[in-house]
Amino acid sequence: MTTLAPALPQLRIGPHTVQPPVVLAPMAGITNAPFRTLCREFSGGKGLFVSEMITTRALVERNEKTMQLIHFDATETPRSIQLYGVDPVTVGKAVRMIVDENLADHIDLNFGCPVPKVTRKGGGSALPYKRPLLRAILNQAVSNAGDLPVTIKMRKGIDDDHITFLDAGRIAVEEGVTAVALHGRTAAQHYGGTADWDAIARLKEHVPEIPVLGNGDIWCADDALRMMRETGCDGVVVGRGCLGRPWLFADLVSAMEGSPTRHAPTLREVADVMVRHATLLGEWIGDETRGVIDFRKHVAWYLKGFAVGSEMRKKLAITSSLEELGGQLHELDLDQPWPDGADGPRGRTSGNNRVVLPDGWLKDPYDCSGISAEAELDTSGG
Repeated sequence: MTTLAPALPQLRIGPHTVQPPVVLAPMAGITNAPFRTLCREFSGGKGLFVSEMITTRALVERNEKTMQLIHFDATETPRSIQLYGVDPVTVGKAVRMIVDENLADHIDLNFGCPVPKVTRKGGGSALPYKRPLLRAILNQAVSNAGDLPVTIKMRKGIDDDHITFLDAGRIAVEEGVTAVALHGRTAAQHYGGTADWDAIARLKEHVPEIPVLGNGDIWCADDALRMMRETGCDGVVVGRGCLGRPWLFADLVSAMEGSPTRHAPTLREVADVMVRHATLLGEWIGDETRGVIDFRKHVAWYLKGFAVGSEMRKKLAITSSLEELGGQLHELDLDQPWPDGADGPRGRTSGNNRVVLPDGWLKDPYDCSGISAEAELDTSGG
């Protein structure tokens, strides 16, 4: 059922007004400049679109891949960059570099990533458990950011026995963070089960001084309205729901502006977006073949629910040119309507994972002696 939006307050991220209050979640290997361009085009330029994760060490060392990932299209405003780091000094240097070289207009810090290569270093969703380390990183980020707003994205905690989001939210307020986003799952849940929207409501009550953004299980625009209504959060962060469906941002804008209009594209319209996505990737990478190869991971998401045989899916998954991609798509029945159920969950759903942590990490939330600058990752993105 389509719901009409109530009057929504403006979301302020420092000097930036985000209206309607919709944010594209940073996703490694996904939210590069081409995908952000597609989402932004469908939204009419409304919302906030965050880069994929940039590691602070790689940025400071000017890693070649990282320097490409921080490229923003000339039409992107504000330019929003997500940083990952575990060493306060390195985080501070990276933020200062962004300010001094005018690389972005907004900085988000990653404290929500649950993947082992990040948590085993004490980063991502593992880090807020070490309260003093979290505070030191936020202090360095905010103190070096100048006029740039700093926000954070986090999870509820490591697992149900090690919940951190309320303490982390309070530390964020005390250190001058502009807004906090909460994914309503623990690191152990990864993307399984159901997101805990009650935790988002609790965080909003706990840190009334700054905006709270909700994340988790927003599969359609009406989910976003329902989250805001049920939790009182100030905006939404959308991740897996837009995989293979960048037009979700058009629906989100419509919903939050009180319009019942929703996108239900035919396969022909979806195929056109697929070719455009692959084209943008090739232009961004500077090589058509590499762009099409990078696009392959998106194929199953775009085609979810459509009647496409297994053999054709296999062929599409090994395309290496725009001509080949377009030709194979035009072999399909392109008049197929948008499938029932295609608005539902997509992307990773695994849950109940053991969280890989540094040795002794959980012994004392205030002992930070086991982590050092060597724990910084040296590459960015997926």
